[in-house]
Amino acid sequence: MTKTVGIVGARGYTGSELLRILRDHPGAEVVWAGSREKAGQPVDGYPGLVFTDTNPEFVAANPVDVVFLALPDGASAGYVEVIPEETVIVDISADHRWDDDWAYGLPELFRDRIRGSRRIANPGCYATVMQLAVAPLLDDADGTPVVFGVSGYSGAGTTPSPRNDPARLADNLMPYKLAGHNHEREATRHLGRPVRFMPHVHPAFRGLIVTADVPVGTAMTADDVREKVEKAYRDEPLIEVTDRVPELADGANLTGVVLGGFTVSEDGRHAVVVGAEDNLLKGAAVQAVQNMNLALGLDELAGIL
Repeated sequence: MTKTVGIVGARGYTGSELLRILRDHPGAEVVWAGSREKAGQPVDGYPGLVFTDTNPEFVAANPVDVVFLALPDGASAGYVEVIPEETVIVDISADHRWDDDWAYGLPELFRDRIRGSRRIANPGCYATVMQLAVAPLLDDADGTPVVFGVSGYSGAGTTPSPRNDPARLADNLMPYKLAGHNHEREATRHLGRPVRFMPHVHPAFRGLIVTADVPVGTAMTADDVREKVEKAYRDEPLIEVTDRVPELADGANLTGVVLGGFTVSEDGRHAVVVGAEDNLLKGAAVQAVQNMNLALGLDELAGIL
């Protein structure tokens, strides 16, 4: 039976991607899409559907099988309070990524916890690729992994700021929040060990890349690093492992993640992995649909591949 879906925050970048992906989903149907600014306007690709001002009262009065919360951080509480326990919530904000009552929705690492869950915290875009790059080397790690990241400006959302101002970013690379970034804390929590992360914004609209340097206790070769990453993800269709060094452009519009650039220091005690993804897709909307599918017992990749 087709599952009904509602999206709160459907006007934003991630909400728009959710609408695009779910339009052709074989087991789910979007029955309301929330946007106060666009209320009453038609939803592209959905004949007869118009945007609605989906405040908590509306959501409570119009129950569905799945609610995606594509809202800014700190805005989910009023909605969560009125959504029935049996309804699947996929929260794309950071509000529940540290809440043990919510499944952390990174399927390649936590799939069993997500299956059948009714409360899922979608990971952050950087936190997704950062953890996927570092996780295969954790058993060998001896020290704190350090991650350098660059993303397109869509990662800063639609609220105007220097980090999503094309004029400010033109011919520029903008560092920000170089210690204590939310995604640093998120990766540290779910990997179970400290990670250092330094993010930057690039003038491209979308796409994301990280370079992870993992100190290891026993000297390794580049082939050793690749073998560990391949073994970890050989059965994961959304992860591509390659010998080449991924570039930021490789992540733009990519459904999954590409991991490559396997390199070691001269003494073999530092292993380097490069990872690229689309911050709006596997970093947000694709992963959210993947989590919905797991929660509902559908084919995990339905509507995605």
